[in-house]
Amino acid sequence: MSPMLSLQQKCREDEKIAMLTCYDASFASRLESAGIDAILVGDSLGMVVQGQPTTLPVSLSDMAYHTAAVARATRNTLIIADLPFGSYQASPGQAFDAAARLMASGAHCVKLEGGELMADTVHFLTSRGIPVCGHLGLLPQSVFTSGGYGIQAKTTAAAERLIDDALLLEQAGASMVVLEAIPAALARQTTERIKIPTIGIGAGNECDGQVLVLYDMLGITPGKTPRFVRNFMDGASSIQQAIEHYIAAVKDGSFPAHQHSYLKPVA
Repeated sequence: MSPMLSLQQKCREDEKIAMLTCYDASFASRLESAGIDAILVGDSLGMVVQGQPTTLPVSLSDMAYHTAAVARATRNTLIIADLPFGSYQASPGQAFDAAARLMASGAHCVKLEGGELMADTVHFLTSRGIPVCGHLGLLPQSVFTSGGYGIQAKTTAAAERLIDDALLLEQAGASMVVLEAIPAALARQTTERIKIPTIGIGAGNECDGQVLVLYDMLGITPGKTPRFVRNFMDGASSIQQAIEHYIAAVKDGSFPAHQHSYLKPVA
């Protein structure tokens, strides 16, 4: 069974999906041996690896390089790679060229940000054999037009748009969707409305799975971390054990807890 089909099977059997970001071979090997369900080679590498202030400077070459490094160290784990800013927004053809490069580097799926505006691009990619993961809510590549890194979809109208966007992505052929920094109740409603897996980050514990930035989860990101982050190195004797604790907490539903979620209802 392919990694994508295996993940979707877990979702159908109501098993929570545990995902972490990863950017190199050493950590990728650790994640796979711990039993992680999926690895996201995220453009968050711009901030946690390169020291950039946002994800925007990350290039397609950067993403291909780190995707290949992760792929060399894994055998059975689903690898999702972010399409970086400027590599897919211009046209579906541009998106296909960028996605093909990441797939050739070892990705099994590509992730892109946006809903209705990206639906045609998602259909273009999936109809040509490229699995796509959507991304709604907080969109880091649009941080300068979305009001920053805070909670998103805080009004009834914005919440309805997000659910509509999720439905459009599903109809366009997306295999899953990441929901970032939205009220937990909205994430639950979205998960109930669509059939593809939802992966939460700052979206409560009723999504089909969870993802965190690996460096945040290990407590080594400098500065203040978002409220949805838990340091799994606390109480762990090793990095490997911290990863195992994260996976177990996602699987048994104890992470994220209330203190890691945005519980305020939409207005």
